[in-house]
Amino acid sequence: MPEQVIMGAKMLCSQGMAPSTLIVPPLKGVSVEGMAAATVNDKIPIVNIPPFGLCRSMSNPQVAAATSAAMGTLTPMPCIPVIAGPWKPGAKKTAIGGVPCLTKNSKCTCAWGGSISIVKSGGKITDVA
Repeated sequence: MPEQVIMGAKMLCSQGMAPSTLIVPPLKGVSVEGMAAATVNDKIPIVNIPPFGLCRSMSNPQVAAATSAAMGTLTPMPCIPVIAGPWKPGAKKTAIGGVPCLTKNSKCTCAWGGSISIVKSGGKITDVA
């Protein structure tokens, strides 16, 4: 069974240069181990998904412009995630308010080509269906 993701989960982006920490506001009133439980809709840039340090994707207009100005030498620029859709897949049977719970094997995509994954669920192993 997949691990439930909660506030404080550690994330990585394939185009980012630093890890980030998932933010889950306690608005839903559901917690696991005293921390807010995440759903597949916890994907809002900055609110839920903070930057990953510097971005190195040439799909990012800032990186492309800086790299061009540096005569083709890749020049990473500050990451501002642009999330293209919800986390997938979510839990098959466990939901909060009708929205599937976020699990450790879920991923989401940044419009600049990065794949965002959960590397630590945020708490002890909590299995969800």
